Amino acid sequence: MDVTNLDEAVEKVQGYIHRWKIERFHYILKSGCEVEKLQSRTAERLEKLILFYSIISVRILGMTYLARKHPDESCTTFLEEEEWRVLYCISNRTSLAPSIPPTIKEAVSYLAKLGGFLGRKGDGEPGAKVIWKGLNQLHTVLKHYKYLSP
Repeated sequence: MDVTNLDEAVEKVQGYIHRWKIERFHYILKSGCEVEKLQSRTAERLEKLILFYSIISVRILGMTYLARKHPDESCTTFLEEEEWRVLYCISNRTSLAPSIPPTIKEAVSYLAKLGGFLGRKGDGEPGAKVIWKGLNQLHTVLKHYKYLSP
């Protein structure tokens, strides 16, 4: 790309800054959602599934970044009430959820641990893959919970 002045250079650099987020989105789409396994579908179904999994990928990416940038925000930005209540109960081994939702950082931590993240001292922040696995586990529990509920 041609750059002829400072404004154009700044514009190009600002766009490039988001490259890592785009790469993470594709990583989640490919590794977490496993869209490559959908190859045997018709083009129309494949398009719909990729759109659906793209929404999930954006959700996971958003949760990951919000937990790191604004850890004290409420988890209700990304989780419905039933989701965070069940997640809290599973993670804290209790049958009673609090009236106030956990922070996004706490909820992401719960999801990551549900997805296999050990959270040891040197492990750093949980990544998108364990958050994806945890969210998948949570939705499996929610499906069974709805099935068993009167």
